[in-house]
Order: sequence, then structure tokens, then C-alpha cells
Amino acid sequence: MRYNKYLKWFGVASTIGMLLILLGGALVTKTDSGMGCGRHWPGCNGQLIPDEITAEVLIEFSHRLVTGAVGILIVVLSVWSWKAIGHIRETKLLSFLALFFLILQALIGAAQVLWGQGDFILALHFGISLISFAAVFLLTLLIFEVDKKFDADKLKIGKTLKFHTIGVTIYSFIVVYSGALVRHTESELSCTDWPMCKNGDFSLPGNFWEWVQMSHRTAAALIFIWLGIIAIHAIRHYKNQRVIYWGWIIAFSLVTLQVLAGGAVIISRLNLYLALAHSLFVTLLFGLLTYMVLLISRSKQ
Repeated sequence: MRYNKYLKWFGVASTIGMLLILLGGALVTKTDSGMGCGRHWPGCNGQLIPDEITAEVLIEFSHRLVTGAVGILIVVLSVWSWKAIGHIRETKLLSFLALFFLILQALIGAAQVLWGQGDFILALHFGISLISFAAVFLLTLLIFEVDKKFDADKLKIGKTLKFHTIGVTIYSFIVVYSGALVRHTESELSCTDWPMCKNGDFSLPGNFWEWVQMSHRTAAALIFIWLGIIAIHAIRHYKNQRVIYWGWIIAFSLVTLQVLAGGAVIISRLNLYLALAHSLFVTLLFGLLTYMVLLISRSKQ
């Protein structure tokens, strides 16, 4: 069945838009622009459109505009997909998740502006946006019939790989949360060396901020090792199933880039472009992992 080409464009635009929302949110946090519009929402500094533009106002207000525009795209995409490809089993769930978590992350952002939120709540903001991105990304892949191109219904994936696929995907969200907590507690430079907090000193972290930073580094190291083991398993046992074979090789490549970018952020003393690259790599990784989960849900034993 051929789907309307305009629906495909909505899917692509919504996916790119969600990427912009995630990177824009990271930019707001990393540049301390969250209060650029003061305690006003959805307006900015008491106005619908601010007349005094500073760097903080520009970053925060632009992020709100992008979120609003992409929100409209996702509403259209969700409703249209529900009607056009609702017969595909994942469509309705993904449509709901994309819209629900987009609204949820917008409300958390609004609550932070209006009343303020604790660091542990704010750390959920990026993760919730990530779920919405993954739902939009998978919905777009369904629209393009990517699963059929890779014969997802004919894949044969063993219990071991299925277990580790689900496990590492859930664990990746924990890694994301710990990274967001580092940003919101301003713990990035609590450890000035990398990979250890203080190279040559193997003692336990000495304060709360060092604990937050080193907990995230430990979590990142574990997912790096875990994905490496899965990639080796896929290379050894799934050469004839190219989407599985290459999927895990790409996943390991992305987590490697993520780890290196994280280290570079510390070494460069919070270079903004490296920090945004770090957020981009983890976003792409999470999207790929959710696609692998979709594949194992389709595969035969």
C-alpha cells in the first residue's frame, strides 16, 4: 500500500522538529537561559512577543516557538497516521505516546518557569522529550515501511539478544537521566579530570556533586561495555540478518561517540558544541535502540 507522500513529509518534519526540541532544550540548560523570559509562560517577560531581545531571551523564546510549531506537526501526524496506517499494530500506541510525552515535557517546562522545580524533577525533562522523539521516529519509519524493507516479520532473533535489547534500552534511559541530573545540579566540572574524577586518585567521591558526576560516568561506562558485548554477539551470530548486524554495530559506534564527546566536554571545560554533540549522540542512540525493540517484537523465535 502506498501512503500519501505528504504524510511522509509530516513524519520527516516532525522527527527533525523533535531533534530541534531536544537540542534546543539542551542549549537552554547549558547556556542558563531558562529564565530568559522571566516567570512568564507562554508569553515572554509579560509580552506575547518580547521587544527587548537578549541572548537568553532569544534562546528561550526560540525554544518555545519551535516546541509549539512541532507540537502542531505532531498532532497532525498522530491523527493522520491513526487514520491512514492504524491497521499496523504499533501505530496507535506510538501516536498516543508521541503526543502525550510532548505535552508532558511542555508542561514540566512551563511549571519550571512559573513555579520552579527541583533538580531531580527537571532531569526528567530531557528523558520525557526523548520518549516523544522515539515515538515520532518509529512512527515515521512505519510510514516509510522501513520494517517491510528489512523483512522484520521474517527475522529470527534468539532469547538472549531479545533480553539484552530490552534491558539495554531501559538502562539507556537511566544513563540519560543521570546525565540530565549532572546538568541540572551543575555538577559538570565537579570532577575536573577524565575518566576518573581526579586522575591518579582512586578514592571515593568526596561530595554530592562528585557523586552525581561519577555515577553518570560509571553508568555510561557500563552501557558502553554492554553495547560492545551485544555488538560482538550480533557480529558472530547475525551476519545473515543485516538489519540486526549493522544495527548493533551502529549502536556501538554511537555510544562510543557519546562517551568520547562526554570526555571532551570535561577536557574542554564545557565547550558548548561538544555538549550539544553529546546530547545528539544519545538521542540518536535511544532512537536506534527503540527501533531494535520494535524489530524483536516482530521477529520469530
